[in-house]
Amino acid sequence: MPTGILTDLGRRTPADFAATAAPAPTAAKAATQTAAQTATQTGAKTPVQTATTVLTCAEASPRSSAPAALATLAAGVAEEARTTGSVLTDLGPATDDDPATGSPAPAALGEAPTLADVAALAGVSQATASRVLNGSARVSDDARGQVEDAMARLGYVRRRATHTRDVRSGSVAAIVTESSARFFSDPFFARLLRGASRTLSAAGLQLAFLAVHEQNEYAAAERYLRCGGIDGVLLISAHGRDRLLPALKAAAIPTVVCGRPLVPGDASYVDADNVGGARSAVGHLVAEGRRRVATIAGPRDMTSAIDRLAGYREILDGAGLAPLVGYGDFSLASGEHAMTRLLERRPDLDSVFVASDLMAAGALRALRRAGRRVPADVAVVGFDDDPLAQHTLPPLTTVRQPVEEQGATMAVRVMSLMESDSQTPARDELPTSLVRRESA
Repeated sequence: MPTGILTDLGRRTPADFAATAAPAPTAAKAATQTAAQTATQTGAKTPVQTATTVLTCAEASPRSSAPAALATLAAGVAEEARTTGSVLTDLGPATDDDPATGSPAPAALGEAPTLADVAALAGVSQATASRVLNGSARVSDDARGQVEDAMARLGYVRRRATHTRDVRSGSVAAIVTESSARFFSDPFFARLLRGASRTLSAAGLQLAFLAVHEQNEYAAAERYLRCGGIDGVLLISAHGRDRLLPALKAAAIPTVVCGRPLVPGDASYVDADNVGGARSAVGHLVAEGRRRVATIAGPRDMTSAIDRLAGYREILDGAGLAPLVGYGDFSLASGEHAMTRLLERRPDLDSVFVASDLMAAGALRALRRAGRRVPADVAVVGFDDDPLAQHTLPPLTTVRQPVEEQGATMAVRVMSLMESDSQTPARDELPTSLVRRESA
């Protein structure tokens, strides 16, 4: 399991987590041995491989152990083989330490790369490459890095079942590339996932959440995804050239991105009209007679922030006004700090467009501390229309973006990709609107 937080936002309860958290590797392995005995009697070899693969995926992280539920799963595989003689596709690649499958042959020209190809490129044994793939702790950092680099260069993907729609996990992962602290402090994420969770739940799917921020968390998330435990991904708050997007594409996992990716490509995404929303906010300030209009923009490696800044500049250019730009990271503290710096640079500024409501709340705090009256001295407009916008002092004029609808649309798009053999990208841009309150 990735070191980031993993929370089921669908139908699971705290009691469910307590029930599944208890480690029972012995029981799971014993059940796998039972599956092997049954398969020997029935001649069904592949279900044994499947049971073993499920156990391996559960132990992908050195900090985790196979849950007791795997014992039931493995026993079910054995019963399936005994009663129906059904054959399931192996979910993992053959390795040289798997006596049931033997060593895989090298990939022929045009075929997908194999574990043997990865091992050869990395300069390690297949056993070592297999241990890296399965998250074993018995691998040096250097060897792990060589294998992961080789997998990325070759585009290696753990083999999934031929008919993936017949072997679904019933889960979609929402991967938020932010720290846990940022996730839990910004209401945007809760609203987005609420919309996605409702839509997925109505379709019988569960939503899991992973917070991925540190480098080791990215590596753990990639190992988790390679185990095939999810059917689709909602990628949220991606920065710059996010490394997960190409990994998800290489693994052929249906993925929808929240917001337009910074690097143009063929990814599906659902965005809001950030440029148009910024135009309406700054246009309102200019129409009210404000002439020294500053802005607090978001991170420079996120398209939502880039587009909102572009809309601000367009209106100021058209009005013949000079821009005054500060930057934050969408957090309250960064908005307060940026507003303080803007006042130091331009004490006579008369208005500010802030790229998120949370940063705007911080800006209001800085203005009060500096003795500025809002809106008499400085008018403030935010972006998002989070619930807190109604409770700031004074209530915040802001740009409303349909966050819950954005989450729901992302869920619809990812389910469509999961059902379709075609991976034609879907691009949605949802409308925004200005909500006038007392701050401007």
